[in-house]
Amino acid sequence: MATLLDKPVKAPTFQGVSARRRFTDLTATVLVTLAVLIALVPLVWVLVTVVARGLPAVTNSTWFTHSLSGLTASSEGGGVYHAIIGTVLQGLVCAVLSVPLGIFVAIYLVEYADRRSKLARVTTFMVDILSGVPSIVAALFIFALWIATFGFPKSGFAVALALVLLMVPVVVRSTEEMLRIVPQDLREASYALGVPKWKTIARIVLPTAAPGVITGIMLALARVMGETAPLLILVGYAPFINFNLFGGEMGTLPGVMVAEMNNPTDAGSMRIWGAALTLILLIAILNIGAKVIGHFSQVRTK
Repeated sequence: MATLLDKPVKAPTFQGVSARRRFTDLTATVLVTLAVLIALVPLVWVLVTVVARGLPAVTNSTWFTHSLSGLTASSEGGGVYHAIIGTVLQGLVCAVLSVPLGIFVAIYLVEYADRRSKLARVTTFMVDILSGVPSIVAALFIFALWIATFGFPKSGFAVALALVLLMVPVVVRSTEEMLRIVPQDLREASYALGVPKWKTIARIVLPTAAPGVITGIMLALARVMGETAPLLILVGYAPFINFNLFGGEMGTLPGVMVAEMNNPTDAGSMRIWGAALTLILLIAILNIGAKVIGHFSQVRTK
């Protein structure tokens, strides 16, 4: 007696894509491409404008080797050597404080915390709150706590503390997303071999997520290095070099732009655009460095 299994099964024949689906796909492709091009227009415009106006200052022979000390408002020449040093010092202190704290918080939220626990919910809520805090609010908080309450003087270190409040939530969120992308199979395979959880995180999870984590850290650092509100509130601008983070006014690249805003001369305008281009170049170097470090730190499987 013949059964259904005895009957030959015909392979499904491929039917061409309908004209309607091809039209829908083409329309979506065109709209997405058009949206990208429209978004690129203001970005390219800003970049071209900054390069065109700031290039004469940046190509000056004294721009990266001199400060603005002793120059009058209308004097030509000088440079932003002092501002680069101040920006880098504040950024490094901010990164030293923010990166370990942000990574440890992200590891706790992803690897250890129960989402229903009160501590995890409070931590997530506080990170969300900090993500939306304006820079001037962070600066006022540090002023009220560090300067008004504890009595410390205005300094570059106070600026770095304010930048920490802005950088930590970005590091936490980016690191958290990168850790969640790591396949759970890698963790379970490590546990099956008897590797402790902390060593699994340190030797497998973090190296696997390292490229994305480093990129997120550099993006967070690039964001805080351009803030001006903490500079205005927590430390004054100085046209000379100051290596002391715990006292005295300190020059930074955003500080140069703010200080020269009231300078109506051509020299002031050139310094503003030159400082803006220098800040863009510094951030670009950080991003390129993050890509290179992420490339060489990526875990490769045979």
